[in-house]
Amino acid sequence: MRDLREALRRVRARFDEAGYTVDGVRGLLGPVAGGALARDEIVPAVRATRGGSPLEVLTRLFWLQVPVDADAVDARDLLAAGLAERSGGEVRALLHVEPLESVSGGGHAGYAVSDLKVRPGSGAVPADDHVVGAGGASGNLARLVVHKAVDNVLDLGTGCGVQAVHLHDRLRPGRITATDVNRRALELAAMSFELSGMDGVELLEGSLLEPVRGRRFDLVVSNPPFVVAPSGDRRFTYRESGMPGDDFCRRLVGAAPEMLEDGGYCQLLANWLHVDGVPWEERVGAWVDGCDAWIVQRDVQDPAEYAELWLRDSCEAGTPEYRARYDAWLDHFERQGVTGIGFGWITLRRAERPAVRIEELRQPVEQPVGAYVESVLDGFRNAEKLSTGCGQVLRAASGLVQEQVGAPGAEDPERIVLRQTEKLGRAAGVGTVEAALAGVCDGSLPLDRLLDAIAQLTGMDAGQVREHAGTVLPELVADGFFEVP
Repeated sequence: MRDLREALRRVRARFDEAGYTVDGVRGLLGPVAGGALARDEIVPAVRATRGGSPLEVLTRLFWLQVPVDADAVDARDLLAAGLAERSGGEVRALLHVEPLESVSGGGHAGYAVSDLKVRPGSGAVPADDHVVGAGGASGNLARLVVHKAVDNVLDLGTGCGVQAVHLHDRLRPGRITATDVNRRALELAAMSFELSGMDGVELLEGSLLEPVRGRRFDLVVSNPPFVVAPSGDRRFTYRESGMPGDDFCRRLVGAAPEMLEDGGYCQLLANWLHVDGVPWEERVGAWVDGCDAWIVQRDVQDPAEYAELWLRDSCEAGTPEYRARYDAWLDHFERQGVTGIGFGWITLRRAERPAVRIEELRQPVEQPVGAYVESVLDGFRNAEKLSTGCGQVLRAASGLVQEQVGAPGAEDPERIVLRQTEKLGRAAGVGTVEAALAGVCDGSLPLDRLLDAIAQLTGMDAGQVREHAGTVLPELVADGFFEVP
C-alpha cells in the first residue's frame, strides 16, 4: 500500500509538471476538439494531440484512452500505480484519470480515477460493478453544494470520489467520510484522493446509513443510484440501487434528520416518479420530515425517453438485448401507473418548524447555486414571519430589472414585471406598490415607513397599501425578489 501511495504521488508530480489540468487540456484541444469531446466524440481530440508533448501524451492515454508508443512516455510510475500497462511496444491505460476543475471560481480541484470509459459505439457494456468518472450529474451536484464552512462531511455513495475532491478543494473540512456499497469504487476513490493530495479521508463500505449509523454530520452530499429500473433487471451498481421505484431517494431524504447536526445540510440529486392521479409535488413532499427543504424539478421525461436515456448510458443500444430490455422498462412503468420521471435536486437543512418549497425550474440559473443556496432557504423562512409593521426592514435583491408592458404612448403600463438577472432568474408580475418598493427598499428604513410614503405619493389609502403588501410581499421574499438583511 505504501509503495502504491508513493507511486501515485510521483504520478501527481508528473501531472503537475505537464499541466494535466482541465485548463491545460482545454487550451491544448481548442474549442472544436474540446466541444466534440464534450459530446463524447474523440476523433478531433486525437488529431489535436499528435505532437508528443507530455501533456499530449497524458491526455491521449488517460482522457482519450488511446494507446501511446512506449518510447513516448516513462511508464514506470504509471505501471507501479496500476494506472497503465505495457503491451506490444505500447502503453495502454488501465483506468480513466480525469482532472477536475473547481466549481467555485475555476482552477484545479484534483483528479478522478475511474474505470475506462465505455463510449457509444464501442460495443461494450459496463460490468455490473463498473465505476464511472466525472459527468454532468456529478458536476451539477458539485455546483449545488452550499458554500459554507463545515467540519464533518459525508459523501454518501462516493463512487470514484468526485464530490469529496470538490469539497476538499472548496471547503477544507476537518474530516471527510466517503461511503459506497461497491468495494471497487472505494478502491478507486482512494486513488483519486491520493492523486488529489488529500489525506485522512475515511472510506467505509455499505449502503445508505449502515456504515455511519448513529453519527451526525454538518454536510451530507450524495449523487445516489437514483435510476428507476425494472425490478429483476440487470443492475449497474453505479446508477441503480435495486430498491423498487424511487425508494432509495425517499429513504435518503427521510433519514436526513438522523444524519445531520442542527443546521446541517443534506444535498442530493434525485429521480422521482410521476404516478397517474397523484401530483408529483405531493409524492415527493411526503418524503420530507424535520428539515427545511428546497426540492427543484429541472426536467421530466416520459417513460420511453427515460428508458432510451439509460439504455444509451450503458451502451446497450444496438445490442441483441436492446428491444427486450426496452420493452421490459416500458412494461414496468405501465404496471406502476408511471406517466413520467422527474429529475432534479434536493437541499435539506435540519431545523425546527421546517419551511418546505417544492417547485419546477426549467430556466437557466446562475452557477454555482451553492454560492446562494443558503439565502434561498433563508428566504422561505423569512417569508413566513414577514411583517409590514414593527420596524421590519427589507432590501430589494441585487440584479433586479423592471419591465413595463403597454401600448405605445399609454400613460400607465398594462403590466409591470420584476425580473432577476442573477441567481434563479425568476420573473414576477407586480403592482405599483411592489414596483415602487423595489426602487427604494435598500434596508435602511423600516418597511412600514416606506409603505406609508408610497401611499402618500400615489394617493392610496395607507391601510390598504399595508394590507396589500402583507399579502404579496411574503411570496416575493420567498422567491428572492426581496431579502431580510
